[in-house]
Amino acid sequence: MCSDTTKRPAHDDTAIALNGVSKTFYRYERPLDRLLLQFKSLSKRARFDTISGLKPMDLTVKRGEVVGLVGRNGAGKSTLLQLVCNTLSPSTGEVVVNGKIAALLELGSGFNPEFTGRENVYMSAAIAGLSRAQVNEKFEEIHAFSGIGDFIDQPVKTYSSGMYVRLAFAVATSVEPDILVVDEALSVGDGAFARKSFDRIMALRERGATILFCSHSLYQVENLCDRALWIEGGEVLADDSPSIVIPRYEQFLMGDTDQSRGVRESAAEEQRRAAPQGSARLLSTQVRIDGKTPDARYPAVSGESTLDIEIAFASDPALACPGVAVTLSTPAGQIVTSSGSWEEGVTPERNEHGEGRIAIRFEALALLKGEYHVGAYLFCERGLHSYEWVDPVSSFHVTQSSVARGVVRLPHQWQAGSSGKHQEAG
Repeated sequence: MCSDTTKRPAHDDTAIALNGVSKTFYRYERPLDRLLLQFKSLSKRARFDTISGLKPMDLTVKRGEVVGLVGRNGAGKSTLLQLVCNTLSPSTGEVVVNGKIAALLELGSGFNPEFTGRENVYMSAAIAGLSRAQVNEKFEEIHAFSGIGDFIDQPVKTYSSGMYVRLAFAVATSVEPDILVVDEALSVGDGAFARKSFDRIMALRERGATILFCSHSLYQVENLCDRALWIEGGEVLADDSPSIVIPRYEQFLMGDTDQSRGVRESAAEEQRRAAPQGSARLLSTQVRIDGKTPDARYPAVSGESTLDIEIAFASDPALACPGVAVTLSTPAGQIVTSSGSWEEGVTPERNEHGEGRIAIRFEALALLKGEYHVGAYLFCERGLHSYEWVDPVSSFHVTQSSVARGVVRLPHQWQAGSSGKHQEAG
């Protein structure tokens, strides 16, 4: 049965449900075959073969879940997301969606290239259900977030890929969707845009939005998502927490094609810790302010609080032990300070399997009031080659009692008069 996206009652805690959904694509030898297939009496003359884009699938996503999709190109991830967004119709089964969807699918979808950016904002917001008055209220916010300046009144066909995605993301997240679908589009953004996007996605997550996130950045999936789906050949091979699914998928990419063992074996923890061959990867990053996970309830106090950052990694034991670096930066991307273990003669300790852990502490935090981001980096032992990095991996807020301005309070002394005596600043 071919079905459009339908809705369930609002009291249901299911955001998305796929019931026996599959998608088959046809590949024709001649243009005529497409026409012949539409007539029952002539369909036997049509010459074509079929490609299974998605095998029959049952899937449920609850409200507020953040689900990451991983898999190789052509595995069926985009097909699944397009079925959820109703830009494709299923060949069999039913897609059930409860809530307003905003989607960032492949580059080039969603906007009319002949329209200006301004016209596309109004069109896309209207499709999402906003009135013109509501779009008028949000337009300046959308324009400012996109950062495309005067290009807002130029045809979209003149935009670079980065400008296109920035505007599309600004619109999709400003309509306050119940469900946000992101399919690799953010990979073309620059570093500053990636930071703003991360903050916006985290705000939607805290608001309780359901998010489907498809990315080849496995560390982003592991840190952003509550759940991960590994799709291969049009079917779900693994559906579990990211800490279990991601290492299994990485092992598969490194040549372990025994899927029944790699996907279903019960020794999940052993597989999760599998050392990457010829490389290294970040496992986790823990950020603490005075021993607590940073959030609005536990801000850091300038000159008083202690910031602890602990990073765990896995590496090939045959390689030299990797170096670890951290950065503290402003939301605009300006790095306030950084530290690399190799620069300070510190080598992380690791076991015979290549697993290691290292921590850095900033006592009496010198940062002044404001919002700051933490970045985590894994380099080779000399700091020349980057194995993996994520920035930001976390953020925190700093408060202060003084009226000092800037981003950092440097140690200093005052000299009063000509006595030559210096007084330590309090």
